[in-house]
Amino acid sequence: MSLTPSRLAAAVVFALATVPAFAQDASSETTKASTLDTVIVTGTHVANRTVAESQSPIDIISPETLQATGTTELATALSRALPSLNFPRPALVDGTSGVRPAQLRGLSPDQVLVLVNGKRYHTSAAINLNGSIGRGSSAVDLNSIPVAAIERVEVLRDGASAQYGSDAIAGVINIVLKGAGKGGSLAVNYGEYSKGDGEQFQLSGDTGVSFADGRGTVHVAGQVGSQDPTNRSGAYAGTVPNTGNYPGVGEKAFVIGDPDVNAGAVSANASFDFSENVTAYATAIASNRDITSYAFYRSPNHSGQTALLAQFYPDGYVPEINQYSKDRSLVAGVKGSNDSGFTWDVSYNYGYNKVDYFTRNSINYALGTSSPTSFYDGALEYTQNIFNADFTQALDWGLAYPVTWSFGTEYRDEKWNQSPGDLASYTGSGAQGFIGFTAANSVHADRHNYAFYTGLEADLTDKFSAGITGRFEDYSDFGSKVSGKLSARYAFTDRVALRATASNGFRAPSLAQQSYQAISSTINNGVFYQSGTFPADTAVAQALGAKPLKAETSTNYSLGLVLQPTDQFSLTVDAYQIEIDDRILLSSNIATTTAAQALLASLGVNQVTQFRYFTNAADTRTRGVDVVSTYAIPFANSGLDLTASYSYGKTEVTNLDASPSVLTDLGITTGLVGRDEVGRLEDSFPKSKAIVGGTWHSDHWSLGLTGTRYGSVTVRNSTTPANDQTYAAKWLVDVTASYKPTSQWTLTLGADNVLDTYPDENRYVNSTSGVFPYSNYSPFGFNGAYVYGKIAYTW
Repeated sequence: MSLTPSRLAAAVVFALATVPAFAQDASSETTKASTLDTVIVTGTHVANRTVAESQSPIDIISPETLQATGTTELATALSRALPSLNFPRPALVDGTSGVRPAQLRGLSPDQVLVLVNGKRYHTSAAINLNGSIGRGSSAVDLNSIPVAAIERVEVLRDGASAQYGSDAIAGVINIVLKGAGKGGSLAVNYGEYSKGDGEQFQLSGDTGVSFADGRGTVHVAGQVGSQDPTNRSGAYAGTVPNTGNYPGVGEKAFVIGDPDVNAGAVSANASFDFSENVTAYATAIASNRDITSYAFYRSPNHSGQTALLAQFYPDGYVPEINQYSKDRSLVAGVKGSNDSGFTWDVSYNYGYNKVDYFTRNSINYALGTSSPTSFYDGALEYTQNIFNADFTQALDWGLAYPVTWSFGTEYRDEKWNQSPGDLASYTGSGAQGFIGFTAANSVHADRHNYAFYTGLEADLTDKFSAGITGRFEDYSDFGSKVSGKLSARYAFTDRVALRATASNGFRAPSLAQQSYQAISSTINNGVFYQSGTFPADTAVAQALGAKPLKAETSTNYSLGLVLQPTDQFSLTVDAYQIEIDDRILLSSNIATTTAAQALLASLGVNQVTQFRYFTNAADTRTRGVDVVSTYAIPFANSGLDLTASYSYGKTEVTNLDASPSVLTDLGITTGLVGRDEVGRLEDSFPKSKAIVGGTWHSDHWSLGLTGTRYGSVTVRNSTTPANDQTYAAKWLVDVTASYKPTSQWTLTLGADNVLDTYPDENRYVNSTSGVFPYSNYSPFGFNGAYVYGKIAYTW
């Protein structure tokens, strides 16, 4: 791996520079600040394996860390704690504004696997189709999981397809839920941005109870909350008349910012011991989110409809895109063990997401004065049913410790549906802002796959441990894949260790990527046109050069250093390389020619103005380094916990497929994959991110200060290199103060981005005539300072 020595050295110096020069001897009664001694359940089948003993890099995110900011979103909280996680806040990108994707190590949002209590969590039914990070992906909606339910989050920063199957290319996020049969909390949060908008409120709580003389436990949690929209739009400065205020919007005609959200979620995590060796368990999560984002403002003379709009929206209007997302999940199983070191775990896993789409405050021009102003646009649905059987056996091979042999099987059934909207939502020109799915767009796709895996992991000596895992997986729609992983760790002393891994992996194309289709219609000067997204295996797409999708494949390498020179200080440095072949991308929006329109007309698709489809078009290589350090300074009646973490990652497109020859034959000169999409893969996320923080705590007080540096971001124009723009790196500072009048009550005041930092403004050429002052690729959004307060009671 050719990670440059200067990058690696800079990362180590960064971490070491945060260690106070007055390092002192450890007190035996002092709690270690490091999480290296935390027992993990992710990435290993060995019982009682700790973070420090792991052969792969793992981060442990505590509930205190998740709650140390004003955010009520899990994905936002994780991005504040993990320098390798990017979670931008795009606006005016249709459904993506409400169900925002997150990316790990700069890779696609669907290249990270999310688990809940070690079981695969379902993905969102939605698919990101517009100009944002993760274009073309269907990822897990992390914000569907209530934060109050979380015991900790384990983030495995390594390829793990051999252990978990598809999607685990960039890593694994395992959300471990609270399961204790006692204790609980109740909290209320309130805050708003310094501009006076984006008001947020949340009521959350959890509690655990025991039953059957302590043999059974159940821990329940829930939260309800709301978020008002924000608006950071600029004044329209175009030449086409498009001015005027729309009532209810305020000073600006456009609405560009966070959506309006009303959300609620509940969870239950239960177990029951039939005996000392047999336990039944179940986990259920349900959430509903009502999300309203906004489309472009339409002026009173939009599309020449002045007379019609005078009767509906004389001041112009902003169409509202409303999504109602329903998530449901259930895992139920039985596990056990015997005295010979054999363990077993058999489980059923159900996951479901449905997103209903509505366009409100809108109009269908083709229907004239009979047009409704609110439309049902259809729905996307995803369902998974999984059966797992996992086993381990301790083997005595005459080594210092037993060898852990793991093996198991999985069967997974998936369904993805695309349901049409009301006729009025798509007939003629369709609902303005978001056109409904047509009856011809209906999709009912399904597939199944089965997998077998086996692995060995052992401490071969007191200093050296190693593991090997292999997995075979067969899909009904594209065939089989084999993946494997080798890992090792060598401890020079109890304080210094090296670790390394090598693996290959894969990501199956999602059903949404294989099946999504949308043909939207427009009428311009009385002429009917269509613009379509076509599945790659259809006759229409293949006539335009598409090929059936195949799985992405990857190879991962990592090399890490683990240091714990004192009980108070820890440092890990992990360098990595990830090569991915046949990455699945959504093509450019390609304008048709007369010859192309004639070809498509012969296939029953008339007057198409542009088209796109998914394609395995690119190979990439990502190289980087992650650094995590902690240091605890004990005082007589208080303590100071310092943390510093840094992530650097660079992705390069090593191969980009040429456009199919059929497009050239049809006179099409637009590339299949544009330079803006290549920019999304390489430059539209920060290559570096650093987080430095400190928390002073005593019996009654806790004061926190965190600084986060987001590296620069470059956004490439689709056609004109001169319009590319680089946005400078920025520091954001968060502060918080908590007071505990008793051991059960906690009062907190805080400010995220207290210095009211904004990203660089767009140059006019990139601002849509002045409307977009800021880029959607800003890794921290563009809302400014957020001030909040919390009241919490625990028992």
